[in-house]
Amino acid sequence: MPTVEELYRNYGILADATETANEHQEAYQVILDGVKGSAKEKRLAAQFIPKFFKHFPDLADSAINAQLDLCEDEDVSIRRQAIKELPQFATEENLPRVADILTQLLQSDDSAEFNLVNNALLSIFKMDAKGTLGGLFSQILQGEDIVRERAIKFLSTKLKTLPEEVMTKDVEEFILTESKKVLEDVTGDEFVLFMKILSGLKSLQTVSGRQQLVELVAEQADLEQTFNPSDPDCVDRVQQCTRQAVPLFSVLKLLAEMSSFCGDMEKLESNLKKLFDKLLEYMPLPPEEAENGENAGNEEPKLQFSHVECLLYSFHQLGRKLPDFLTAKLNAEKLKDFKIRLQYFARGLQGYIRQLRLALQGKTGEALKTEENKIKVVALKITNNINVLIKDLFHIPPSYKSTVTLSWKPVQKADARGVMLCFCFLLSVKKEQVKIRPQVHPQRNLRQDPKGMPGKYIILLVENTAVIWAVFLTNKEVVSGVAEEEAGEDVAIVAEEESTEKTA
Repeated sequence: MPTVEELYRNYGILADATETANEHQEAYQVILDGVKGSAKEKRLAAQFIPKFFKHFPDLADSAINAQLDLCEDEDVSIRRQAIKELPQFATEENLPRVADILTQLLQSDDSAEFNLVNNALLSIFKMDAKGTLGGLFSQILQGEDIVRERAIKFLSTKLKTLPEEVMTKDVEEFILTESKKVLEDVTGDEFVLFMKILSGLKSLQTVSGRQQLVELVAEQADLEQTFNPSDPDCVDRVQQCTRQAVPLFSVLKLLAEMSSFCGDMEKLESNLKKLFDKLLEYMPLPPEEAENGENAGNEEPKLQFSHVECLLYSFHQLGRKLPDFLTAKLNAEKLKDFKIRLQYFARGLQGYIRQLRLALQGKTGEALKTEENKIKVVALKITNNINVLIKDLFHIPPSYKSTVTLSWKPVQKADARGVMLCFCFLLSVKKEQVKIRPQVHPQRNLRQDPKGMPGKYIILLVENTAVIWAVFLTNKEVVSGVAEEEAGEDVAIVAEEESTEKTA
């Protein structure tokens, strides 16, 4: 066994040789033998072995095994030094093995040692993410229970801290593939952790990604088997899976979509009150001002536009069925409070809309297809929708006439083929010549002018303005004041001209 002096002497030989250190294999072998010495020799060997490791590929296995012996030494200070240096052995084909060793070392009960292992794993993660994951998943699938538990916990807490250049799409696909293998046999707690891991992956934030997660939950729930309510394990499994599945669906989006189809509802006022209260949670009051006119608080309330779009749309839809809710069902103080919230939200909204329009100005085609601009386009749809709905509620009394297309819904353009348009400027046109479907767009009021010139004009009231209509022959509904992209397939968009005569 080499002495401390011999270790230093051979260290000097290798250090002086620099790039030609590989010519002094005997000197490196002396350092490797240092792991068999006393505590002093072992501490030196723990530092010297990794320093010259790259120069001796033929001795790689011997060097890694020697360092591993030091990682398992009885002396905690030697173990810590050896673990700290392990990332230096993570070169190319050796990295998965180092990752495997570090994963096994997660079972340490010494907090300082445990932290060193975590830091070492993160260090080699940045060298080769897939290689590191290979070592981690190897132990999760085949290692001891304590190692499996801590490796899963490491993934659930540390992956989200890694930068995007490390967590590439290829790496995320590897995580999904390996996770599916593990999910074939997991405990309830492990399943929850893996759903947390997978739900945080950027590549699974898309609709198709969410669908994959839902499928994993469905497989775990084992829905093909008959549900036995008297079996605690069966009940627990379904509960766990349900808890994991719910966040994958947007409950508020579902609420908004269903609100358009609500017929006569029992307890309408009660339900509308609950919806109103929930809406208030996302519509903050303006921050209090200090005496100097500045905000008394540290920061402005965060405006959650996506949530507000869903809730405000739902309230707007149900409010049509009880239009006096805000004026008759709320006291004056609550209505005043609501309008203050609306006004504050609208102010923040206008500023954000201006920023979005400026950011998207002049961008077309491929420029709008980038991930960043796609998000801005959707954000602009959301904010425009909220803006329209808030304007309606600011009317006195509140109005529920405006129509918007929810930001995530596809836009359907009207097919106006076969529509003959001809403006009704000629007084000779009689009402018998005009074919109109009796059922019109639900947000519009089509009727003959009761005060003007009977039989010669058709008036469509659009927000209290009288519109003279063209003569047209069509089997489609008659709509004005609606943008083409908001119209359905059975709607005919026609030109309009304001009349100088106002109608009641």
